[in-house]
Amino acid sequence: MKILVTGGSGFIGSALIRYLVSETTAEVVNVDKLTYASTQGSVASVAASPRYHFEQVDICDAAEVARVFAQHKPAGVIHLAAESHVDRSIDAPGEFVQTNVVGTFVLLQQALGYVQAGGAPAEFRFHHVSTDEVFGSLGLDGPAFTETNPYDPSSPYSASKAAADHFVRAWHRTFGLPVVLSNCSNNYGPYQFPEKLIPLMIIKAAAREPLPVYGRGENVRDWLHVNDHARALWRIFSRGVLGESYNIGGNSERSNLQVVERVCQLVDERLGGGPPRRDLITYVKDRPGHDLRYAIDATKVDRELGWTPQETFDSGLEQTVDWYLENREWWQPILDAKYAGNRLGLGKS
Repeated sequence: MKILVTGGSGFIGSALIRYLVSETTAEVVNVDKLTYASTQGSVASVAASPRYHFEQVDICDAAEVARVFAQHKPAGVIHLAAESHVDRSIDAPGEFVQTNVVGTFVLLQQALGYVQAGGAPAEFRFHHVSTDEVFGSLGLDGPAFTETNPYDPSSPYSASKAAADHFVRAWHRTFGLPVVLSNCSNNYGPYQFPEKLIPLMIIKAAAREPLPVYGRGENVRDWLHVNDHARALWRIFSRGVLGESYNIGGNSERSNLQVVERVCQLVDERLGGGPPRRDLITYVKDRPGHDLRYAIDATKVDRELGWTPQETFDSGLEQTVDWYLENREWWQPILDAKYAGNRLGLGKS
């Protein structure tokens, strides 16, 4: 089985590719534009495999996407390519509409043409990977998101992903494209671009720099280790019911402040020296439109497909802290050339 993975040099895509090459017999085609958040080093451990192929292609380029389908003749697509940072979506929403909405439309059209032309294997399917943010914000004491929650996006990022989700369902219902969808909670783990909360806090805590926390740090997220997400994606792609969506979560709700305090504790244990790093926490102006809480009810994917996370938040976070402390050669060039740890997403005044 040959699978196209879009965005395969990004954080979640590279974790999926490492899993597919290492743990399955699938052949993988990594389709990635190589934007600022993509790094070839994220797939270096499997790049020499004869079952790994790379295509530097923008998913908005219909001709190139059509060429990839015709050349590789995949048995499926797992679509992860996306702009994904909420703060950047506040500063430059047009880029999110282009990649997340237009790019998904182009992929759907080319996949449909591939299927209708008769070149696709009978088992072909299109797995669209989305986010829990499309459902909007929960109260602190309310139930978690299920697959039937209405969409209520708050940010340009979540609005663009919600639009893409709707396009995927429409191409299934109108044109018969075989699709499955998944919506996942916040991911963390190795190779995550250091603009995101956990890697940024680890790097800044190690350097004893101020640790900026939005508002009062009360916003709650459900955290899932990226390797558990990769396992879930393969389970949904290979066993999910066509036309269905599946929520993926880690059963690990934490406030942002709790996450940062735990990172400080773990870095203190490993590096020591000086006062506790939690003293570096600095409360800063909150993100515009900041959703209070996300939480995932993953009952369906457990009941129907037998997937549950293998990592707890504590075990996964310890591994993640160790990875960033031991792999400066991966993230330091990013800080030097792409992102210096500065605040994003304040919007235009």
